[in-house]
Amino acid sequence: MVSSLPYPKTFLLTLLFLSFSIVNALVPKNETFKYENSGEFGPYIVEYGANYRMISIFTSPFQVGFYNTTPNAFTLALRVGLQRSEQLFRWVWEANRGNPVGEGATFALRADGNLLLAEANGRIAWQTNTSNKDVVAFRLLPNGNMVLIDSKGKFVWQSFDYPTDTLLVGQSLRAQGPSKLVSRLSEKENVNGPYSFVLQPNGLALYYKSKNSPKPIIYGLLSTKNFFFSEKGSLKNVTLASDPESFTLGFDYYVANPSSTGTRVIALPVNNSTLTYLRLEIDGNIRLYTYFLDVRDGVWKETYTLFDRDSDEESECQLPSRCGNLGLCENNQCVGCPLENGILGWSKDCIVKSVTSCKASDFHYYKIEGVEHYMTKYNVGDKVSESNCGNKCTKDCKCVGYFYHRENSLCWIAYDLQTLTKVANSTHVGYVKVPNS
Repeated sequence: MVSSLPYPKTFLLTLLFLSFSIVNALVPKNETFKYENSGEFGPYIVEYGANYRMISIFTSPFQVGFYNTTPNAFTLALRVGLQRSEQLFRWVWEANRGNPVGEGATFALRADGNLLLAEANGRIAWQTNTSNKDVVAFRLLPNGNMVLIDSKGKFVWQSFDYPTDTLLVGQSLRAQGPSKLVSRLSEKENVNGPYSFVLQPNGLALYYKSKNSPKPIIYGLLSTKNFFFSEKGSLKNVTLASDPESFTLGFDYYVANPSSTGTRVIALPVNNSTLTYLRLEIDGNIRLYTYFLDVRDGVWKETYTLFDRDSDEESECQLPSRCGNLGLCENNQCVGCPLENGILGWSKDCIVKSVTSCKASDFHYYKIEGVEHYMTKYNVGDKVSESNCGNKCTKDCKCVGYFYHRENSLCWIAYDLQTLTKVANSTHVGYVKVPNS
């Protein structure tokens, strides 16, 4: 039987495919762009002592650019700052942390709607995966949110959903979704550090992940009961907020079961607090920085610090790395190095010799009285006897010590030591595992 179609089926399928592609390639030519990482570096001093190249995507006081702290390892980032205070430029969002690009890399919005960062050889280092999703334009908004919008003006993608270590005013953390803050490892090494800041139903939690621990350990909590609200409910959304009239800084929050909203004020700057960002620092602390504009120049000032030397609730001793690999902390200061032969003066070299054998006959423990590990404050310990607590550590090759509260028989197994807080209660004890030889 001869087909009645005037054209072969393959031709019609090809035509249908091309029509579909044309319909979905909606980004107008004047809205597409391609910026290359090349040319001279910028002349000003910026955060991390970086070299940088800015591109023409700019909405005051935000601008997009490339920066590096080690040669030929560039990050595509968003910068906040004004040229009148050029020495105070700060990086508040990054696309490709831990996956740097080199000279000649390009940042582009393609005709199909995909926003991407690619090496000169074409390797894609980062992308939004928004091809054929009705994207018509890219915009950098005045609040620092970078967005891809569709033909109806809705956001197809926004950078506010993918923070690195920083929140801007109006940006949220959600109980569900990819949004959390992860610290930078160091000023020179732009890879993920060990600290994270996550929204949970019971509050904003801080976690530390050491190389030795099987899972992240909570070391700080802005709880619903003590920080946000006392009634029943679980947090679903927390947004960094600033009141332009009262200059207050805080968190707007949404609660489910039952549904309600509220605001928790945490700082009262004496100036316009709209230009503020929250940073999960390299050391695991949380700080808010607000831009103050005076007659001669501008300056960033700390307007809130979670682990504060003047705080009665959270001290710097709660920070896991405050006193390095091992150290006693008291009144926010590193006051001693608790070794087997006694408490010596603390230094950055304070450390115990590692146990390399899993055989119980090859190691022993020494005791430190009147100490807390950072995990004992927010992690529920196991209710066992002191000897059984020690047995658990002995049977676990990765355990480097254990901590025990004798008054309630609670046990914590430690996979790193780091900062130990000195306390008056002598029934709170720690045991450090050391080799026999």
